[in-house]
Amino acid sequence: MSSIDWIVLVVTLACIVAYGLYKSRTSKNLEGYFLSNRSMPWHLVLLSIMGTQASAITFLSAPGQAFTDGMRFVQYYFGLPLAMIVISVSFVPLFKKLKVFTAYEFLEQRFDVKTRTFTSALFLLSRGFSTGISIYAPSIILSSLLGWDIFWTNIIMGGILIIYTVTGGAKAVAYTQQLQLAIIFSAMFIAGYFIVHNLPANVSFSDALKVSGASGKLNVITTGITDKGFDWKDKYNLISGLVGGFFLSLSYFGTDQSQVGRYLTAKDVTESRIGLLMNGLVKVPMQFLILLLGALLFTYYQFNTGPVFFNKAVSEKVYTSAYGDSLKTVQKNYDIASAKQTVIANQYVDALHNNSTNIEQFKDSLQQNNTQIGSLRTQYKTYLKKADSGTDTNDTNYIFIRFVVDNLPVGLVGLLIAIIFLASWGSIAAALNSLASCTMIDFYLRFKKHKVHPNKKDVEDLKKYKQSRWATFGWGVFCIVVAQYSSRLGSLIEAVNIFGSLFYGVILGIFLVAFYMKRINGNAVFWGAVIGELIVVLLFILDNNGTIGLGFLWLNVAGALAVVVLSWLADKLIPKKQAV
Repeated sequence: MSSIDWIVLVVTLACIVAYGLYKSRTSKNLEGYFLSNRSMPWHLVLLSIMGTQASAITFLSAPGQAFTDGMRFVQYYFGLPLAMIVISVSFVPLFKKLKVFTAYEFLEQRFDVKTRTFTSALFLLSRGFSTGISIYAPSIILSSLLGWDIFWTNIIMGGILIIYTVTGGAKAVAYTQQLQLAIIFSAMFIAGYFIVHNLPANVSFSDALKVSGASGKLNVITTGITDKGFDWKDKYNLISGLVGGFFLSLSYFGTDQSQVGRYLTAKDVTESRIGLLMNGLVKVPMQFLILLLGALLFTYYQFNTGPVFFNKAVSEKVYTSAYGDSLKTVQKNYDIASAKQTVIANQYVDALHNNSTNIEQFKDSLQQNNTQIGSLRTQYKTYLKKADSGTDTNDTNYIFIRFVVDNLPVGLVGLLIAIIFLASWGSIAAALNSLASCTMIDFYLRFKKHKVHPNKKDVEDLKKYKQSRWATFGWGVFCIVVAQYSSRLGSLIEAVNIFGSLFYGVILGIFLVAFYMKRINGNAVFWGAVIGELIVVLLFILDNNGTIGLGFLWLNVAGALAVVVLSWLADKLIPKKQAV
């Protein structure tokens, strides 16, 4: 990067952090630190919810996901608007009425302490690991730009985030995300403009979409239904998105403290509901546009020779190995195939303009040559792996950032990288805040006996406030450790959602029983949840080794239904204590 880009990057980040810390002045107690004194208007709740979702993974990995697999990933979000309605009707009024700090406090009132503790522990496990993966995402950028070892970039990125979150609390997160999202959407629009602007003069935006569509990247709607029936292994289709996505969204927004904590900061029930419902309206088109960037980026590389492998640092490192000559041979063949692809793509566009009868012929040639290019990329990765077995050969997460660094004007490169950092900071800070709140409320304060003198409430509040900051620090360190082991997870946006799906269904099932099955007691739902979680893990293992075919979204459905059914059975089988 140029010195100007570095200046833009540093100044943007410094201004955002300063703004967030300035706006974060609040009461030094638990309600101020975790819930902003329950004072936020709906638009800040909305931005905080969206900012918590829109991590660096969203802006780094989603365009790469569309580049490699097309836009069908957007179907993953189709169940979200329906989930927002259910949460607004059932979850929000109860949480606000009880004035809980965490969603899991309600479970002790409804069931018992062991159910509350188990559910909170599942959340801490799932969110702790997912946040570690989220820290790894912006570390990729620093590692790629500076050539630093990913070990140190994880520590530096995680350290900055710990300082930011420990200092500011929930209010800093909310106010910073307000400014972050404005910058993020502006910068992503600019990136999209330059992708299209850098296409040949005869290729319009509509032409770019047609080329992308001909290459199979605009597969927004897929049913998952084949000649053999419904493909349960297919991860992203209309049915899995509506059903599995609904269950996942219901669990994430209704029971995950990183999101529940966002709308608990609202002034009242109405403000929480508006924030959630607006999120349901905005999220799908937002994700569509981010994925569209990846589809357009694929079109850009139809007319311009792109990298055979997008992680430049890995390629340069392995070129000096014994497989260097093999890599150079593949690179040469790739350059030839890419040059041929440019010719075919231009012929296809000319045929579209002239309404030629050869359109289908050029479309077939486009697809065939793309298949050859894909094979060369696979071959290149094979040599990378042979040269160094520890090399991460999945470059999906580097596709968008490589385009930014290679093609955007001076100054904008720094801005784009800054917004990816900002997205990361907002979502990770919210996650760390929620991890600390659960640790303090559901474990430390729940099980530690406090002897508080009536006249020393302010002193005790300050003590808990300081302990909460230490809890935030501890989780920050844990997440840095997780980040160190995230390099082999492939597409990060998939990895986070797959990992969440191992726990979200069970957590949701517990809350569904709590809300809608009033006669079932704590023992029944606890054992239903424990067995349900074991079933989900077993399904995941069987799916991973190929014994069964089940897309990860269905794990959310399986987990929720398992808890509901097993709790009902346990209620019938476990003897109830007779009243004396």
